Amino acid sequence: MSRRPNIEEALKKVSSRYELVHAATKRVSQLLERGEDIFVRDKTRGELIKKTFQAIEDIAQGKVQVVRLRRSSEND
Repeated sequence: MSRRPNIEEALKKVSSRYELVHAATKRVSQLLERGEDIFVRDKTRGELIKKTFQAIEDIAQGKVQVVRLRRSSEND
């Protein structure tokens, strides 16, 4: 049986589920830009996992930092 990413821990690193989805999407893009395959072998369990799983785990473990950019208002 395959395990699931630690979404609860990842949600502690962001302000909402929407932000987690956005951050995970950006992380997957970064991983794919480096020429990595869509699947990677989990080093601890030996099973294949998708980059989306890896991205959420990276966020949960603090391997990547989610940066929130503020929109500038027209009055600034």
